[in-house]
Amino acid sequence: MPFPATSFAPSVVALHAPDGFLSPAVAAVTGFIAVAIVAFALRQSGSELSDKQVPLAGLTAAFIFAAQMFNFPVAAGTSGHLLGGALAAILLGPSMGAVVLSVVVLVQALVFADGGLTALGYNTINMGIVTAFGGYALFLAFRKVFPATASGVIGATALASGFSVVLAAMAFSLQWLFGASAPVPFDTVFGAMVGVHLLIGIGEAVISALAISAVLASRPDLIHGARDLDRGQLADRQKVSGRTFGIGALATSIVVAVVVSQFASGSPDGLERVAEDEGFIDAASDHTFSGGFFADYATSGVGNETLSLAIAGISGTILTLAIGFGLFKAMGGTSKPSVATAAANESVSTS
Repeated sequence: MPFPATSFAPSVVALHAPDGFLSPAVAAVTGFIAVAIVAFALRQSGSELSDKQVPLAGLTAAFIFAAQMFNFPVAAGTSGHLLGGALAAILLGPSMGAVVLSVVVLVQALVFADGGLTALGYNTINMGIVTAFGGYALFLAFRKVFPATASGVIGATALASGFSVVLAAMAFSLQWLFGASAPVPFDTVFGAMVGVHLLIGIGEAVISALAISAVLASRPDLIHGARDLDRGQLADRQKVSGRTFGIGALATSIVVAVVVSQFASGSPDGLERVAEDEGFIDAASDHTFSGGFFADYATSGVGNETLSLAIAGISGTILTLAIGFGLFKAMGGTSKPSVATAAANESVSTS
């Protein structure tokens, strides 16, 4: 969230880099790379998409958008918020997870003036691609250590999600090496970014683990990262109907966007803290859409700050839900079995 809940003053937030932090050349190269990888992820998603994942993709996008509006405090007057890439990948698979985060980042930049337009390439890479693919790789590695149980999935989720934030911080630091906007050494930026995002990663781990726990308790068959759990383990958990699950997930997202976001910390977020401490905060330039209707998550023309934030939050949540659902629906997820069902069928056929 780019401003404290009690003020409309914009600021820079964790890995939502503004225009100007990196050179135009790096912005252009990362933009090309981001488009290529997202296009690949879209093609990959189309070959893996099941009918149950279409609404889940929209709900995941909505929840991540809403959750990113809430900045939680960490040590030394710094705050952080959910990135959600690893969470999306564990729920949907890394390709779909990367696409979902790309949708969130794009909506935030174009509608809410959160993250620069020229920075879309490296914001998409750092917040979406690195956290989804890198986070899922970590999740698979931790799954080998933990038992093949629901608890093992939750534990692996927590660790992978927490460290995915550090991967994103490392990615920005590497981009800084090639496109620094200020004479600050790479090792200084790297050390500061990794240090503060290790702390933010704790919050990411807790939120992601809670989210996966909730889905495991209600619809474990929807979780891509739990598709190897046998049918007996899945049957131990009472499933709710798809309609009930969808209503509950959307209601949770709206509550986070409308109510929980009101209590967001006003302390500088990870990247902003590093930029202030290391002296390159002035490299940030104003957002092209800084005068937009929902710029800085405030609703134009609404003087009451609480209501202004609530309207912007619910609007963004519904918008990301619609785009996420519509995008994957258009890709044709109508007949393929869910990942859990497919894994179960494969187990039966090979036994």
